[in-house]
Amino acid sequence: MTYNTILVQLDVDAPSGPRLAFAWELARRFEANMIAFSAADISIFIPGDLDGSAAAEAMRYQVQDIEERQDAMKKEFDAIVGDDNRATWRAVVGDPTAFLALHARAADLIVIAPGLSESFGRRRTVDAGSLILSAGRPILMAGDELRPVKAENALVAWKDTREARRSVVDALPFLRSARDVLVAAVEENDRVAQSEGLADVVRFLLKHGVNARSQLLDAGSDDTASILADAARKAGADLIVSGGYGHTRLREWVFGGVTRGLLDDGSVHRLIAS
Repeated sequence: MTYNTILVQLDVDAPSGPRLAFAWELARRFEANMIAFSAADISIFIPGDLDGSAAAEAMRYQVQDIEERQDAMKKEFDAIVGDDNRATWRAVVGDPTAFLALHARAADLIVIAPGLSESFGRRRTVDAGSLILSAGRPILMAGDELRPVKAENALVAWKDTREARRSVVDALPFLRSARDVLVAAVEENDRVAQSEGLADVVRFLLKHGVNARSQLLDAGSDDTASILADAARKAGADLIVSGGYGHTRLREWVFGGVTRGLLDDGSVHRLIAS
Protein backbone atom coordinates (compact mmCIF):
# COMPACT_ATOMS: atom_id res chain seq x y z
CA MET A 1 0.00 0.00 0.00
CA THR A 2 1.02 3.59 -0.62
CA TYR A 3 -0.57 7.02 -0.38
CA ASN A 4 -1.21 8.22 -3.91
CA THR A 5 -3.58 11.03 -2.95
CA ILE A 6 -3.71 13.00 0.29
CA LEU A 7 -6.78 15.07 1.17
CA VAL A 8 -6.24 17.95 3.60
CA GLN A 9 -9.12 19.71 5.33
CA LEU A 10 -9.04 23.49 5.84
CA ASP A 11 -11.18 25.64 8.14
CA VAL A 12 -12.51 28.93 6.79
CA ASP A 13 -11.97 30.57 10.21
CA ALA A 14 -8.37 29.43 10.77
CA PRO A 15 -5.07 30.13 8.99
CA SER A 16 -4.74 27.73 6.08
CA GLY A 17 -1.04 28.24 5.28
CA PRO A 18 0.47 26.06 8.02
CA ARG A 19 -1.93 23.22 7.34
CA LEU A 20 -1.36 23.42 3.59
CA ALA A 21 2.42 23.43 4.06
CA PHE A 22 2.19 20.43 6.40
CA ALA A 23 0.12 18.38 3.93
CA TRP A 24 2.13 19.47 0.90
CA GLU A 25 5.37 18.35 2.54
CA LEU A 26 3.70 15.00 3.26
CA ALA A 27 2.49 14.68 -0.33
CA ARG A 28 5.96 15.35 -1.70
CA ARG A 29 7.42 12.80 0.71
CA PHE A 30 5.16 10.07 -0.70
CA GLU A 31 5.22 11.47 -4.27
CA ALA A 32 1.47 11.80 -3.92
CA ASN A 33 -1.17 14.17 -5.23
CA MET A 34 -2.77 16.57 -2.77
CA ILE A 35 -6.36 17.77 -2.65
CA ALA A 36 -6.98 20.84 -0.50
CA PHE A 37 -10.58 20.92 0.68
CA SER A 38 -12.65 23.58 2.41
CA ALA A 39 -16.29 23.48 3.51
CA ALA A 40 -18.42 25.57 5.84
CA ASP A 41 -22.17 25.78 6.24
CA ILE A 42 -24.60 28.60 6.91
CA SER A 43 -26.96 29.09 9.82
CA ILE A 44 -30.64 28.66 9.02
CA PHE A 45 -32.77 31.57 10.14
CA ILE A 46 -36.45 31.35 11.05
CA PRO A 47 -38.20 34.17 9.14
CA GLY A 48 -39.29 37.00 11.38
CA ASP A 49 -41.08 38.85 8.63
CA LEU A 50 -44.05 37.89 6.51
CA ASP A 51 -42.24 37.18 3.26
CA GLY A 52 -39.01 35.78 4.73
CA SER A 53 -36.87 38.26 2.79
CA ALA A 54 -34.77 39.26 5.81
CA ALA A 55 -33.84 35.63 6.55
CA ALA A 56 -33.06 35.00 2.87
CA GLU A 57 -30.80 38.05 2.77
CA ALA A 58 -28.99 36.96 5.92
CA MET A 59 -28.32 33.50 4.45
CA ARG A 60 -27.19 35.02 1.16
CA TYR A 61 -24.70 37.16 3.08
CA GLN A 62 -23.36 34.07 4.89
CA VAL A 63 -22.81 32.23 1.61
CA GLN A 64 -21.00 35.25 0.20
CA ASP A 65 -18.79 35.48 3.30
CA ILE A 66 -17.84 31.79 3.10
CA GLU A 67 -17.04 32.01 -0.61
CA GLU A 68 -14.91 35.14 -0.10
CA ARG A 69 -12.95 33.38 2.64
CA GLN A 70 -12.45 30.37 0.39
CA ASP A 71 -11.27 32.60 -2.46
CA ALA A 72 -8.62 34.06 -0.14
CA MET A 73 -7.59 30.54 0.92
CA LYS A 74 -7.32 29.52 -2.73
CA LYS A 75 -4.81 32.33 -3.29
CA GLU A 76 -2.74 31.05 -0.36
CA PHE A 77 -2.98 27.53 -1.81
CA ASP A 78 -1.71 28.81 -5.18
CA ALA A 79 1.19 30.57 -3.48
CA ILE A 80 2.29 27.37 -1.75
CA VAL A 81 1.91 24.81 -4.56
CA GLY A 82 2.63 27.09 -7.52
CA ASP A 83 1.75 25.55 -10.85
CA ASP A 84 2.33 21.96 -9.71
CA ASN A 85 -0.50 19.94 -11.24
CA ARG A 86 -0.29 17.34 -8.48
CA ALA A 87 -2.20 19.72 -6.20
CA THR A 88 -5.88 20.58 -6.69
CA TRP A 89 -8.40 22.76 -4.88
CA ARG A 90 -11.98 21.94 -3.84
CA ALA A 91 -14.40 24.16 -1.92
CA VAL A 92 -18.10 23.83 -1.14
CA VAL A 93 -20.72 25.51 1.02
CA GLY A 94 -22.15 22.78 3.21
CA ASP A 95 -21.60 20.58 6.25
CA PRO A 96 -17.79 20.26 6.70
CA THR A 97 -17.79 16.73 8.14
CA ALA A 98 -20.33 15.28 5.71
CA PHE A 99 -18.70 16.78 2.63
CA LEU A 100 -15.16 15.86 3.71
CA ALA A 101 -16.31 12.25 4.19
CA LEU A 102 -17.90 12.35 0.74
CA HIS A 103 -14.76 13.65 -0.94
CA ALA A 104 -12.67 11.04 0.90
CA ARG A 105 -13.57 8.74 -2.00
CA ALA A 106 -10.79 10.50 -3.96
CA ALA A 107 -8.01 9.96 -1.42
CA ASP A 108 -5.91 7.36 0.37
CA LEU A 109 -5.31 9.47 3.48
CA ILE A 110 -7.16 12.38 5.11
CA VAL A 111 -5.20 15.03 7.00
CA ILE A 112 -6.90 17.12 9.63
CA ALA A 113 -5.23 19.45 12.10
CA PRO A 114 -5.88 21.10 15.45
CA GLY A 115 -9.48 22.20 15.23
CA LEU A 116 -11.31 25.34 16.10
CA SER A 117 -13.00 25.93 19.40
CA GLU A 118 -16.28 24.06 19.83
CA SER A 119 -17.94 27.49 20.02
CA PHE A 120 -17.64 27.64 16.22
CA GLY A 121 -19.95 24.65 15.96
CA ARG A 122 -20.06 21.89 13.39
CA ARG A 123 -21.07 24.26 10.62
CA ARG A 124 -17.56 25.72 10.53
CA THR A 125 -15.20 22.86 11.31
CA VAL A 126 -14.94 19.08 11.13
CA ASP A 127 -16.04 16.81 13.96
CA ALA A 128 -13.17 14.33 14.15
CA GLY A 129 -15.11 11.57 15.89
CA SER A 130 -17.91 11.57 13.32
CA LEU A 131 -15.37 11.73 10.49
CA ILE A 132 -13.61 8.61 11.77
CA LEU A 133 -16.91 6.74 11.60
CA SER A 134 -17.98 7.98 8.18
CA ALA A 135 -14.92 8.55 5.98
CA GLY A 136 -13.82 4.97 5.30
CA ARG A 137 -10.24 6.24 5.07
CA PRO A 138 -7.42 6.57 7.61
CA ILE A 139 -7.33 9.94 9.34
CA LEU A 140 -3.99 11.59 10.14
CA MET A 141 -4.63 14.12 12.89
CA ALA A 142 -1.63 16.41 13.04
CA GLY A 143 -0.10 17.47 16.33
CA ASP A 144 -0.81 20.92 17.71
CA GLU A 145 2.37 22.51 16.37
CA LEU A 146 2.10 21.01 12.87
CA ARG A 147 5.67 19.79 12.87
CA PRO A 148 6.54 17.54 9.90
CA VAL A 149 5.81 13.85 10.49
CA LYS A 150 9.22 12.24 10.87
CA ALA A 151 7.87 8.85 12.00
CA GLU A 152 11.43 7.64 12.56
CA ASN A 153 9.96 6.05 15.65
CA ALA A 154 6.27 5.12 15.82
CA LEU A 155 3.94 3.41 18.25
CA VAL A 156 1.10 1.10 17.22
CA ALA A 157 -1.57 1.13 19.92
CA TRP A 158 -2.74 -2.46 19.73
CA LYS A 159 -6.07 -3.90 20.79
CA ASP A 160 -7.33 -7.00 19.00
CA THR A 161 -10.17 -5.34 17.10
CA ARG A 162 -11.07 -4.92 13.45
CA GLU A 163 -10.26 -1.22 13.67
CA ALA A 164 -6.77 -1.80 15.05
CA ARG A 165 -6.03 -4.41 12.38
CA ARG A 166 -7.18 -1.93 9.74
CA SER A 167 -4.96 0.81 11.18
CA VAL A 168 -1.82 -1.34 10.94
CA VAL A 169 -2.35 -1.85 7.22
CA ASP A 170 -3.35 1.76 6.60
CA ALA A 171 -0.20 3.01 8.32
CA LEU A 172 2.26 0.80 6.40
CA PRO A 173 3.65 3.64 4.24
CA PHE A 174 4.81 5.36 7.44
CA LEU A 175 5.83 2.22 9.30
CA ARG A 176 8.03 0.80 6.53
CA SER A 177 10.29 3.83 6.64
CA ALA A 178 10.51 3.96 10.46
CA ARG A 179 13.69 2.92 12.25
CA ASP A 180 11.73 1.48 15.17
CA VAL A 181 8.04 0.58 15.56
CA LEU A 182 6.75 -0.37 18.99
CA VAL A 183 3.54 -2.41 19.00
CA ALA A 184 2.13 -1.77 22.45
CA ALA A 185 -0.93 -3.03 24.30
CA VAL A 186 -2.15 -2.08 27.75
CA GLU A 187 -2.41 -5.11 30.03
CA GLU A 188 -5.87 -6.61 30.44
CA ASN A 189 -7.07 -9.90 31.93
CA ASP A 190 -5.50 -12.49 29.63
CA ARG A 191 -1.79 -11.69 29.35
CA VAL A 192 -1.05 -14.87 27.41
CA ALA A 193 -3.61 -14.09 24.71
CA GLN A 194 -2.41 -10.48 24.51
CA SER A 195 1.22 -11.57 24.17
CA GLU A 196 0.31 -14.00 21.40
CA GLY A 197 -1.59 -11.25 19.60
CA LEU A 198 1.31 -8.84 19.85
CA ALA A 199 3.67 -11.49 18.50
CA ASP A 200 1.40 -12.05 15.50
CA VAL A 201 1.30 -8.33 14.71
CA VAL A 202 5.08 -8.06 14.96
CA ARG A 203 5.50 -11.04 12.62
CA PHE A 204 3.03 -9.47 10.17
CA LEU A 205 4.93 -6.20 10.19
CA LEU A 206 8.32 -7.87 9.82
CA LYS A 207 7.05 -9.65 6.70
CA HIS A 208 6.09 -6.22 5.33
CA GLY A 209 9.55 -4.79 5.88
CA VAL A 210 8.83 -3.02 9.17
CA ASN A 211 11.38 -3.03 12.00
CA ALA A 212 8.89 -3.88 14.74
CA ARG A 213 8.97 -5.02 18.35
CA SER A 214 6.29 -5.39 21.03
CA GLN A 215 5.61 -4.45 24.63
CA LEU A 216 2.77 -5.24 27.03
CA LEU A 217 2.26 -2.14 29.15
CA ASP A 218 1.33 -2.14 32.82
CA ALA A 219 -2.22 -0.85 33.22
CA GLY A 220 -1.29 1.14 36.33
CA SER A 221 -3.67 3.85 37.53
CA ASP A 222 -3.76 6.09 34.43
CA ASP A 223 -6.27 5.87 31.62
CA THR A 224 -5.30 3.84 28.56
CA ALA A 225 -4.77 6.84 26.28
CA SER A 226 -2.35 8.42 28.78
CA ILE A 227 -0.43 5.15 29.16
CA LEU A 228 -0.05 4.86 25.38
CA ALA A 229 0.99 8.51 25.02
CA ASP A 230 3.59 8.06 27.76
CA ALA A 231 4.95 4.94 26.04
CA ALA A 232 5.18 6.88 22.79
CA ARG A 233 7.19 9.63 24.47
CA LYS A 234 9.57 7.10 26.04
CA ALA A 235 10.05 5.47 22.63
CA GLY A 236 10.74 8.84 21.01
CA ALA A 237 7.73 8.36 18.72
CA ASP A 238 6.04 11.31 17.04
CA LEU A 239 3.32 9.11 15.50
CA ILE A 240 0.73 6.91 17.21
CA VAL A 241 -1.22 4.46 15.05
CA SER A 242 -4.56 3.37 16.44
CA GLY A 243 -7.91 1.92 15.57
CA GLY A 244 -10.97 4.00 16.35
CA TYR A 245 -12.06 1.62 19.07
CA GLY A 246 -13.67 2.02 22.45
CA HIS A 247 -16.91 0.98 24.10
CA THR A 248 -19.55 -0.86 22.13
CA ARG A 249 -22.24 1.81 22.26
CA LEU A 250 -21.89 4.09 19.27
CA ARG A 251 -21.73 7.47 21.01
CA GLU A 252 -19.28 6.17 23.61
CA TRP A 253 -17.14 4.76 20.80
CA VAL A 254 -16.94 8.12 19.04
CA PHE A 255 -16.86 10.58 21.90
CA GLY A 256 -15.36 8.65 24.80
CA GLY A 257 -12.75 6.09 25.71
CA VAL A 258 -9.32 5.63 24.20
CA THR A 259 -10.21 7.19 20.84
CA ARG A 260 -11.31 10.44 22.43
CA GLY A 261 -8.22 10.47 24.63
CA LEU A 262 -5.96 10.14 21.59
CA LEU A 263 -7.88 12.77 19.64
CA ASP A 264 -7.43 15.22 22.50
CA ASP A 265 -3.66 14.65 22.84
CA GLY A 266 -2.07 17.14 20.48
CA SER A 267 1.50 16.43 21.59
CA VAL A 268 1.90 13.76 18.90
CA HIS A 269 0.62 12.96 15.41
CA ARG A 270 -2.12 10.30 15.38
CA LEU A 271 -3.18 8.03 12.51
CA ILE A 272 -6.60 6.56 13.29
CA ALA A 273 -8.56 4.07 11.20
CA SER A 274 -11.98 2.47 11.63
